[in-house]
Amino acid sequence: MVGTVTDVRTETPTGRSLTITVDGWPGNLAGQHLDLRLTAPDGYQAVRSYSIASVGDGPAVQLAVDKITTGEVSPYLVDDVLPGDQLEVRGPLGRWFVWTPEDTRPIQLIAGGSGIVPLIAMARAHAASGSIVPFRLLYSVRSPQDRFFADEIAALESDLFRVDYVYTRSAPEGWATPPGRVTPERISAATIPVSETPGVFVCGPTGFVETVARALVDLGHEPQSVKTERFGGS
Repeated sequence: MVGTVTDVRTETPTGRSLTITVDGWPGNLAGQHLDLRLTAPDGYQAVRSYSIASVGDGPAVQLAVDKITTGEVSPYLVDDVLPGDQLEVRGPLGRWFVWTPEDTRPIQLIAGGSGIVPLIAMARAHAASGSIVPFRLLYSVRSPQDRFFADEIAALESDLFRVDYVYTRSAPEGWATPPGRVTPERISAATIPVSETPGVFVCGPTGFVETVARALVDLGHEPQSVKTERFGGS
């Protein structure tokens, strides 16, 4: 399917979100992804998978991309794509890393950087459905300026959706904890307790996801309740 870029927004110093209108798009579940294919004038093609930030029916599909300077695709999407440009997509794909309102467990979301993308789709679906299931988000980013969807996340916060941040390089003035990586201690302090048997969704760079997943299992979470989605350079 070929879609037309209808909106681009700066999200962070190195990332932005893109809205693509795709005729015939069948809608998607929260957490699904799509394949995006670019074709160069010489015929060279590059295909990359991107999580979908939007959820539900309708032709508009939102992605959010963080630029990897050594990547083939992300620099183009972040620096060059403009409204009116056309992009080839295939999807939606994946039915394992998804949340639907039928899931009545407490849900813990853990994101590293642009790994927030499929998780913001889950948060949007949670709010739109009127679900009373407790949600909690632990979001690890380099600095406050590196948060994707920062204003929307703040607007979604409620008694049913609690948000915690870990800043790895610089924190806001007066922040209670010094900058540092996500540790088992921070995970234990800022996530839904094992005793409540939550479902857990973790998304981010490979090293981050592996560290977090290992810590969750060590804390007592059942491995089958911890679903992961990881990405590398693109």
